[in-house]
Amino acid sequence: MAMEHELNWKDARRKELKAARAALGAEGRAAADAGIAAQVMKLAEYEQADLLLPYLSFGAEVDTRELIADAWARGKAVALPRCIPGTRQMNWHRVTSFEGLVTSPFGVDEPADDPATLTDPATADHALVIVPGLEFDTLGYRLGYGGGFYDVFLSTFEGTAIGLCRDQFLQDEPITHDDHDLPVGIVVTQSRIIKK
Repeated sequence: MAMEHELNWKDARRKELKAARAALGAEGRAAADAGIAAQVMKLAEYEQADLLLPYLSFGAEVDTRELIADAWARGKAVALPRCIPGTRQMNWHRVTSFEGLVTSPFGVDEPADDPATLTDPATADHALVIVPGLEFDTLGYRLGYGGGFYDVFLSTFEGTAIGLCRDQFLQDEPITHDDHDLPVGIVVTQSRIIKK
């Protein structure tokens, strides 16, 4: 019963956050996202990264395309996630442009299932993953979309994890989380950088 109550609470909160995010409007989101990208680009962890593992933004999510383009311009490798159907696992595929992406069953653009582009994040000296979320707290915990893909990935990832969050979706109070929920090490908003 407690689990059902928690799921209902999380689903209600997700709906509320998605509505608040959409209400910002395209201009407001773009201004915030440009500020967030600029903050990330100043991080030593970003400058040192030889492999960037971003989500590819969708809808009203914090935009990652500017960061991806900047990483390419700096000569960094970029790999995007591809969800494995029926699991909570993701494969990472190296991409060198936004061409050739395919739409997943979730409606998100992702790389084609090409074994030649498979990338193992563990082989990078300095890998940096950008984790999506609807809201983050100052401890690095987040409310995600409920798929569990990033919690599974983070459980074995040894690089740096960053959460991108517009100011109004950063919570000073801890977000309710379970034992399997893993925090990111850095949360970046347009006005703050919080490192654990």
